[in-house]
Amino acid sequence: MAGSGIKAPHASRLSFVSSVGDALLIGISLVFVTRLYAITWSDKYNLLLAISIGLFLFVAGVQRLYTDSAVMSLTKRAVKISYIWLIIVMTLLLLGSATKTSADYSRLTMFTWFAVTPVLMILWYTALLWLQNTLYKRGWNIRRVAIAGARDLGKQVAYSLINSHNMGMKPVGFYDDRKTNGPRPLVHDPLPIVGTMEDLVRAARDGDIDVVFIALPMRAEERIKMLVSKLSDTTASVYIVPDFFMFDLLSARWGNIGGLPVVSIYDTPFYGIDGWLKRSFDVVMASAILVLIALPMLFIAVAIKLTSPGPVLFKQRRYGINGEMIEVYKFRSMTVTEEGDEVRQATKGDARVTKLGAFLRRTSLDELPQFFNVLFGSMSIVGPRPHAVSHNEEYRGLISGYMLRHKVKPGITGLAQVNGWRGETDTLEKMQKRIEYDLEYINRWSVWLDAKIVLKTITHGFIDKNAY
Repeated sequence: MAGSGIKAPHASRLSFVSSVGDALLIGISLVFVTRLYAITWSDKYNLLLAISIGLFLFVAGVQRLYTDSAVMSLTKRAVKISYIWLIIVMTLLLLGSATKTSADYSRLTMFTWFAVTPVLMILWYTALLWLQNTLYKRGWNIRRVAIAGARDLGKQVAYSLINSHNMGMKPVGFYDDRKTNGPRPLVHDPLPIVGTMEDLVRAARDGDIDVVFIALPMRAEERIKMLVSKLSDTTASVYIVPDFFMFDLLSARWGNIGGLPVVSIYDTPFYGIDGWLKRSFDVVMASAILVLIALPMLFIAVAIKLTSPGPVLFKQRRYGINGEMIEVYKFRSMTVTEEGDEVRQATKGDARVTKLGAFLRRTSLDELPQFFNVLFGSMSIVGPRPHAVSHNEEYRGLISGYMLRHKVKPGITGLAQVNGWRGETDTLEKMQKRIEYDLEYINRWSVWLDAKIVLKTITHGFIDKNAY
């Protein structure tokens, strides 16, 4: 679940040391490259350094780089550092262009600094993590952990603790009052059941337990309250693990409203910096592509006009982000422009499709005008493909979670399309598979995933045998 995590012992100290180290490394690397290229240091570099460090610490805070550091793997940390630094680089380039100060800085110096800085940060965190793990292995400040609840949720907590080697926590076992046998037996793996809830309270009072994770179902409200009340008479740190796994979470994260903690069940991943980055990616890419395809689009428009009567462009109503109605542009590929309560999907040998239209649909060239949709903001380059309004109304009642695909802007290409689920959806199973990929995309979204999908779309070609 995005944005969630339990802080390990001294996590705040680790976060502080890590943030100070990152700030110092930004400065050290800039000083190093200026000296490497014999650049005279001046006030303009002081200003650049101040802006860069301030921006980095701000974006790192938004992205929870330091607050989640205790439960973040080295690989994820490296990816997040690179991601944040990319945002900083893009922002600095935009500021330089807007203020016309880009020429004041050596391009070679800036390029080297942009490349070296994230590498130094990753190496710094690797060394810090190695030192922390070495101290943990030697028994420094290890905390003994108990899990209250020996069923599936408790099992997930146990595996998470065992696999999180940098948290400094040693799980000792499950505690549970429920019967070990019966219709819903308790789990004994990966930890043993070492006692009842009373045994847990006693062990916490005696100082044998430092941390307690309560992993009981949401319906066990009274038992949770009673256990929390008894544990208040101990010095153990107590965490409740919400049983949100009963829901199919979509881009879930923690938040607060006026100090009241809340957790989202269904949400969009494009908020704050991520939303800005996604939009910047779309505008830059769409602008560049439209310049490249302007002449081919002109030829296609002329060919459509010469080979069949009717408009060059076909506009069809679709649902956009948050279910808002949008108009999607396509080159007309049929002799009709259906737009009503019932829109029949094109099928193999469909008489409505023109000869030129069949070629355009098979090669995806009919989709090219949608880059204008991207530029105008109603679509994205990558996202769930927009369906006709009539199809939405049909499938939303047949497929659970269908409308959740509208938590993001529809895209020209998407995860479903690069995995082969494009074209006619003549069965419910095909549409279900497409929706599975759409929701997976929303849950997994990152700039790197967008880039991967775009690259895969290009390398695998635009021809689709399922597009009629």
